[in-house]
Amino acid sequence: MNQPTALPVPSPARSIHLPSVDRMLACSSCAALIATYGRAQTVDAARALLADKRACLLAGADAAVDADADAAVEDIPALNAQVGARLALANRAQLKPVYNLTGTVLHTNLGRALLPDAAVQAVVEALQWPMNLEFDLDTGKRGDRDDLVEDLLRELTGAEAATVVNNNAAAVLLMLNTLAMGREVVISRGELVEIGGAFRIPDVMQRAGATLREIGATNRTHRADYANALGPQTALLMKVHASNYSITGFTKSVAVAELAPLAREHHVPLVVDLGSGTLVDLERYGLPHETTVRETIAAGADLVTFSGDKLLGGPQCGIIAGRADLIAQIKKNPLKRALRVGKLTLAALAPVLALYRAPDLLAERLTTLRLLTRRADAMQRQAVELQPLLQHALGPSYGVTAQAMLSQIGSGALPVDQLPSYGLAVRASPGCAVGNALGRLEQRLRGLPVPVIGRIGQDTLWLDLRCLEESQQPAFAAQLERLPP
Repeated sequence: MNQPTALPVPSPARSIHLPSVDRMLACSSCAALIATYGRAQTVDAARALLADKRACLLAGADAAVDADADAAVEDIPALNAQVGARLALANRAQLKPVYNLTGTVLHTNLGRALLPDAAVQAVVEALQWPMNLEFDLDTGKRGDRDDLVEDLLRELTGAEAATVVNNNAAAVLLMLNTLAMGREVVISRGELVEIGGAFRIPDVMQRAGATLREIGATNRTHRADYANALGPQTALLMKVHASNYSITGFTKSVAVAELAPLAREHHVPLVVDLGSGTLVDLERYGLPHETTVRETIAAGADLVTFSGDKLLGGPQCGIIAGRADLIAQIKKNPLKRALRVGKLTLAALAPVLALYRAPDLLAERLTTLRLLTRRADAMQRQAVELQPLLQHALGPSYGVTAQAMLSQIGSGALPVDQLPSYGLAVRASPGCAVGNALGRLEQRLRGLPVPVIGRIGQDTLWLDLRCLEESQQPAFAAQLERLPP
């Protein structure tokens, strides 16, 4: 006959008494927790801690548990310290600053463009004050929030009118839904792009209620392909800037200037999705040329959509610029209200646009352009200064060298163009590489108070210093001493 398994008997010498929640709250060590997190959160955390300890002790039979006993007072501050740790963890910010050392300036996963000081101050003011978002101060009547930036957009792009929504995908969706719902949009197969998160142009068209009319081949499309596709159901001719890939070799595409006369002849609007989009010729700053919004409109595009938080260097938004009659139709679409931007976006966008009025000062004042145009020798100097500090923090298990490397603009802008850069290359030392040494190091860097985000490739952890401005270097160096083991 099987005998029942005897429960383990704890040793009296290791007996422990858990205090009541009331006794923990009455302790002076809990007052600061209640003042910081409130009584309800603190009570819940204390109860959860005691429940976990009771379950753990009973399961492991490491000690006798007597909740009714009179616990020693000196045990309660230690328990409250654990309550405090739980509360701090539960209330930590999920969105936090990081050091972007990936070598990608406009990194989608890290928030893309950094706002210049003028935009930051404008957003702070908008957070603290009521604003004339839709209030015309001249007439005292209701206004249009697009009016806050439309004059600047017209000036900088040469467009007749403009409107702003929450991102460029929304701009494309709204444009297609307004002008092509239930009809055909003619587009080259070579321009049916997919952007981040498997977000594809054909899917946007479908959601907008438009019918995709593919023409040409993946690598070659001719003007005749567009002409042959035109018919009674044609709503738009559309071009999409191949901003996140490049097709080379035996290729052919039709330029906006070549396509515009065909569109006008058949009274069909020509729309262009520029993707990243820029308002200034980047060549004047020593960067590769990227087609500007003004160039696209001057070439004959009726509407152009582009992002605000990429090469433009502003907040996340999507901008539609072009013919006034088409913009007026778009603004009457009920979806416009669902996709519109709030006061914080407009507060940030207006001062960023205003910076473009002084292109000779833009590389100094616009954060994105300042990072893109950083001198390699300045980054090399930083790398030389930081190399011994990081080497000391890592010890002999890793070798750290100051090394030339290549950055990229990112977020689909100029995908094949790279920028000379400099940074720190970290490799596992021979004989010390156990398992995924670089992966563990990358995790340790992400565990710093301000996480450091690099990239791993070719058995090396690359820490590109392009986005570490000199004003940030002292704080970055100081936290290397706190690198977790």
